[in-house]
Amino acid sequence: MAKNKTVFFCQNCGYESAKWLGKCPSCGEWNTFAEELIIKDNKPSIKDWSAYNPSKGSNKSILLQEVNAGSQIRIETPDPELNRVLGGGIVSGSIVLVAGEPGIGKSTLFLQTGLQMESVRTLYISGEESEQQIRMRADRIQSAHEGFYLLTETNTQIIFEEIKKVRPELIIIDSIQTLHTPYIESSPGSVSQIRECTAEFQRFAKASNVPVFLIGHITKDGSIAGPKILEHMVDTVLQFEGDQHYTFRILRTIKNRFGSTSELGIYEMTAAGLSVVTNPSRLLIAQREESLSGTAIAATLEGLRPLLIEVQALVTQSVYGTPQRTATGFDTKRLQLLLAVLEKKGGFHFGVKDVFLNIAGGLKMDDPSIDLAVLCALLSSYEDQPIPEHTCFTGEVGLSGEIRAVSRIEQRIAEAAKLGFERMVISKYNLKGLDKTAFPIDILGVAKVEEVYQLFIQ
Repeated sequence: MAKNKTVFFCQNCGYESAKWLGKCPSCGEWNTFAEELIIKDNKPSIKDWSAYNPSKGSNKSILLQEVNAGSQIRIETPDPELNRVLGGGIVSGSIVLVAGEPGIGKSTLFLQTGLQMESVRTLYISGEESEQQIRMRADRIQSAHEGFYLLTETNTQIIFEEIKKVRPELIIIDSIQTLHTPYIESSPGSVSQIRECTAEFQRFAKASNVPVFLIGHITKDGSIAGPKILEHMVDTVLQFEGDQHYTFRILRTIKNRFGSTSELGIYEMTAAGLSVVTNPSRLLIAQREESLSGTAIAATLEGLRPLLIEVQALVTQSVYGTPQRTATGFDTKRLQLLLAVLEKKGGFHFGVKDVFLNIAGGLKMDDPSIDLAVLCALLSSYEDQPIPEHTCFTGEVGLSGEIRAVSRIEQRIAEAAKLGFERMVISKYNLKGLDKTAFPIDILGVAKVEEVYQLFIQ
């Protein structure tokens, strides 16, 4: 017999309460509780998936040493960037949540991924678009195969019945906020519906050993829509980001139980879908015929991938009482710290200057190794003197003005040499144990901010 129950959910974190509360005791937000009607049925929505995957072991306790320690079975996709962020491919039985801005290309990315995996039977479930809309996008991508199935449905029980018929090897759901289960009487997209639908697909993925991709929405502040427990329930969380005014898209790993969380993949949006950027450093560095002041090239790392990016700075006389500090793609507080170091250790009067900083290409960087390039770009714009061409920088700047060593310096130097740079400025402390003759590039070591100024700007 079904039983009705009215509960209140925090729309920010998913905290459940029997009565309305003004302040959430879990996340501390005010006026976030909303009433939802839940119908609980004695019958579970998913009973048994053992027939789908007979090789699945029985639910009983086992000694740890008896567990087979073999490597996880992974499905390699034709997309090397997606393989990179997933840690080497799609793990069987995993459930992956992908979130990003509206129109950024989430549906396009996974539609073309499913179409390109010709050896894998894929089921694409859409609750947002019609079959004709998806077919039009598939024709634009110009990639299709016979093992790709399409289902436009939002009821989870109907979806699972179709799964039993099709027996797919990969499932893509676009999006989790549009699905609803008949066992919960609330609107799609509510906290209880998102949590229950995700739980159903989680049980299915673990029992059937079929990987599931969940495409999700984000809120106006950039966080993933739904309760915070949604990110705990899945195995991997990917963030698809980028500016719609730029052609570049970045796929970041926020959580990964099967690999590193410091990886990223870079794509370029084209008329025929998303194309993989194999050498992003060449695209992120502007090709100029003449040297300009206020620009410096930084050698950074994103996961295991070395990147060379262009840092642009503009220092002008302030016309207001309070100087402006604006940074795009870089932490504003970190910029203020570097300006304070230059003011204290170098005697530069940035307190009466407006400072604008930009990371070219629409990237957002938090690697401290780009501090030295930011500092050089600021000094170059301050003195209106360009930095010599074919020079790049890597190093962290400390509060006392020292240039600190960074990790994996050999990979950064090799990337700079591959792109044709003639000299690279690093921390003097990185020179210990470094064979400079192994690289076809001049390597200069500096220890303090003053040395950098005397070397290039003065």
